[in-house]
Amino acid sequence: MKAPDFSTFITRYLTHYLPVQRNLSSNTIRSYRDTFKLLLEFCRDEKGFKIAKMKLASLDKKCIEDFLLWLTNTRGASPSTYNQRLCAIHAFFNYIMTEDPEYMEHCIQILKIPSLVAPSPPAQYLTADNLKLLLSMPDTSTKKGRRHLTLLTVLYDTAARVSELVDVCVRDIRLDFPAVITLHGKGRKIRSVPLMKQTTELLKGYLAENHIDPRLHPDMPLFWNACGQKLTRSGITYIVQKYAEMAKATSPGMPAKISPHVFRHTKAMHLVQANVNPVYIKDYLGHADISTTEVYARADNESKRAVLEKATEHLDLPKASHWEQDAELIEWLSSLE
Repeated sequence: MKAPDFSTFITRYLTHYLPVQRNLSSNTIRSYRDTFKLLLEFCRDEKGFKIAKMKLASLDKKCIEDFLLWLTNTRGASPSTYNQRLCAIHAFFNYIMTEDPEYMEHCIQILKIPSLVAPSPPAQYLTADNLKLLLSMPDTSTKKGRRHLTLLTVLYDTAARVSELVDVCVRDIRLDFPAVITLHGKGRKIRSVPLMKQTTELLKGYLAENHIDPRLHPDMPLFWNACGQKLTRSGITYIVQKYAEMAKATSPGMPAKISPHVFRHTKAMHLVQANVNPVYIKDYLGHADISTTEVYARADNESKRAVLEKATEHLDLPKASHWEQDAELIEWLSSLE
C-alpha cells in the first residue's frame, strides 16, 4: 500500500485532527494553515518543488531550517513570528509521529530545531489618566458614540482578547447582580468575568436603546456591524485606533501605539497595582500558566523603579553602571577562571 504523501497528511491534519480531535478554535487553525501556506510558497519558489507531488521526505530538517531563515531574512519575521511558525511545524510533525511511526526519526530531527530566544517586550498599557482620556473621546450625544463607549469599556473591564470579544453573544452577559460576562477563550476554554457597576449600567442602556431583549435574542452578537453581523477583529481595531488618535491629538502623553490588546494589558496592570492575588488575575485573564501573569508584576516593578529614580534625581546619587561595560569588573571576573 502506498504511504500517505504530504498532501494527505496536511489535509487530515487541518480538516480533521485540529478541529475535531483537538477541538481548536478557528483562529488557531487559521494560524496553522497560514504557516503551511508560507512553507509551500517557499518550497515552490525557492526550492523548485512541485507542490502537488511533494512528499513528506522532502520536508527534512535542512528544508525547514532554510524556510525559517527565509522567513527572517526575506520576509523580515520577528523572533515571535519565527517561533510561532516553528511551533506550528513542530505540532504537525508530532502529529505525523503518532499517525505513522515510520517517519519517527525524520520527525525527531525536525523537532530538534530550537526556538529563538529573545527578550519579551514590556507589556504596553495605559495609565489611569490615559484610559480616562481615551474613554472620554466617544461623543455620547450620538447613538454611535454611546455604542463605541460601551464597547471600549467592556474591552477594558473584561480584559478580553479581541477574538473573545467578537464572539460574545447576548446570552453571554448577565446584568443582574452579580453581573458577569462569559468569554470563550483559547482552546475552547470558557471563563466568567465579573463586571463593574459602571460597565453594567452602560450595557443595560445599550441593550435598551437597541431594543434587545436577551430572552428573545440570545444568539445575537453583542456588538455588530452595519450588515447586522458580529463585529470583526478589524472592526474593533478600527474603533480603538479611531479614538486613540483623537486622544493622542489631545494629549502628547498617550502611548504611540494603542491596539485592542493594550486594553487587556491595562486591566491586568491595574489589577496588579491594586494588589489583587496573582492567582485570581491568572484566572481573570484566562492564562494557562501563572508565569504568563507574572509578566505584569515585573512590568509594574519596573515602572515603580523608574518613578523612584525620577523622584531622587535632585539628590545627585551615583549612577549604577552596567556591569558588562565595567572594564575593571570584567577583568576581575576573568581572573577567577
